[in-house]
Amino acid sequence: MKVLLIGSGGREHALAWKIAQSPLLSKLYAAPGNPGIAEHAELVLVNVENHDAVIRFCKENLIDFVVVGPEAPLVAGLADTLRAEGIAVFGPSAAAAQLEGSKGFTKDICAKFNIPTGAYQRFNNAPKAKAYVREQGAPIVIKADGLAAGKGVTVAMTVEEALAAIDDCFEGAFGAAGAEVVVEAFLDGEEASFFCLSDGKTLLPLATAQDHKRVGDGDTGPNTGGMGAYSPAPVMTPEMVERTMKEIIEPTMRGMAESGMPFSGVFFAGLMITAKGPELIEYNVRFGDPECQVLMMRLKSDLLPILYASATGTLDQVSAEWSDDPALTVVLASKGYPGSYAKNTQITSIPDASKGAKVFHAGTAVQDGKLVATGGRVLNATATGKTVAEAQAAAYALVDAVSWDNGFSRRDIGWQAIAREKA
Repeated sequence: MKVLLIGSGGREHALAWKIAQSPLLSKLYAAPGNPGIAEHAELVLVNVENHDAVIRFCKENLIDFVVVGPEAPLVAGLADTLRAEGIAVFGPSAAAAQLEGSKGFTKDICAKFNIPTGAYQRFNNAPKAKAYVREQGAPIVIKADGLAAGKGVTVAMTVEEALAAIDDCFEGAFGAAGAEVVVEAFLDGEEASFFCLSDGKTLLPLATAQDHKRVGDGDTGPNTGGMGAYSPAPVMTPEMVERTMKEIIEPTMRGMAESGMPFSGVFFAGLMITAKGPELIEYNVRFGDPECQVLMMRLKSDLLPILYASATGTLDQVSAEWSDDPALTVVLASKGYPGSYAKNTQITSIPDASKGAKVFHAGTAVQDGKLVATGGRVLNATATGKTVAEAQAAAYALVDAVSWDNGFSRRDIGWQAIAREKA
């Protein structure tokens, strides 16, 4: 099977690494890819925003299957264009991708189909949003409605912080994403991520993970796209997984189909496990980054036929087998992230992969024959172990073996699970 992978981040490197192991694969291309992905795929210069150029490449190279990694091309309708040309593609239609593309859309779906989530209101101007916040009080959550690279959410512990977050949105801090704002109730509990494939009529639950959003140790500082993750998440007991499927994922799949927007791809549910049970914080319509890295480390099955089954409506014919060993990934980011940071700083060495350990590339490039950091989140040191503590120790050993003066990481990824292991 000839496959084209769209994307250039750590998530796509993990997908490329796993797809490349498939005996079904005859050739893997990636657009635009990164130096890590280049170990597994031929990088091609195709402008993924130009859908006609993607179609032309697929036809000229007899591509059988396209895997779309990031959310932006899905929200922009790339999957629709490919399907219209008869090319199999992993990822939802533009209509179904609104589950990530619009926080308000998701909240409305939850309200319509009785899916547990925080109470909310949608606003298109600051004075009304602020009046609602003053009426509700804090803590309260402010979200830019559109795609903001994981950064458009403020969990405000004071009314003043909430009002400032509303101003940020309407004054353009998140561009067009902040033209509408969702204000929702603060949910108290432990966060977890749950991943489940859908072909529009069948669901295949994958695995759980826990992300670390804040930049600093002890979950301090501003939100980021994610500073590390581990899988599985102990808070997601078998009972909690069953409830999540029944109360959240299944009604969403049915509701999207009923609404004329059948969902094909991966449901990435950001959950809060509250005293009442699982509640939906938000949906993403692609694999998480950095959660994908730990999922791919734990997946024992061949990834390619599973993704292809989701794309072709045959999910009832496949299954996924997982290693019981936990996996943990630590993000190495450029100093200054999530604020401003120096670009094109040199990375002089990265440790080689070994069994159960690998450094995935995210924001990297090769310039003048040297590996440089081009993004905020740059590398993902990922490892497995018999326990989360073991996986953590192995991942930090990789972090410490990276030679990059401008990098930093949190040093406490997995702390909640490790505290449980010690208890």
